[in-house]
Amino acid sequence: MGVIYGYYAAADDGDAAGAIVREDGEPFGAGYDEVEVKGIDPMVDLLPAETLITGLSAETVKSDPRRGELIAVVADGEAISLSLTDTFRDALAAFDKQLLDAVAQGWAASGDFYTPPDPSDLSDFLHKLSGLAERAAGRGQRLYCWICP
Repeated sequence: MGVIYGYYAAADDGDAAGAIVREDGEPFGAGYDEVEVKGIDPMVDLLPAETLITGLSAETVKSDPRRGELIAVVADGEAISLSLTDTFRDALAAFDKQLLDAVAQGWAASGDFYTPPDPSDLSDFLHKLSGLAERAAGRGQRLYCWICP
């Protein structure tokens, strides 16, 4: 089936944990503004797009303590939630949407994917993630990603 990634917005880390630590029987991410995708890991696959959008080096992006901070774990790793950086949220929210297709082209050509992706799929994901970032920034929320193997 593959790993599913749910990129979502939440008020803070405690609220973000609620996306996967559920007592209501609802699926992960239910009730959160989110974008689900397969095959785009926030720590590995998203890095080239993050550097292109923020204009920061990979080393600088990786050094942000919010990047990939563990927020919550369900059972023995049935699902986990990680934080994304506010720098990425803000840059993506403000990024020229007309340039997202070009970012997707560069990202697809980065050679960082195990299987080369379709640039149009990456573009679609970036447009959805950009919308999520805009909404989150407007509400003073942060971005997170739940991962379900």
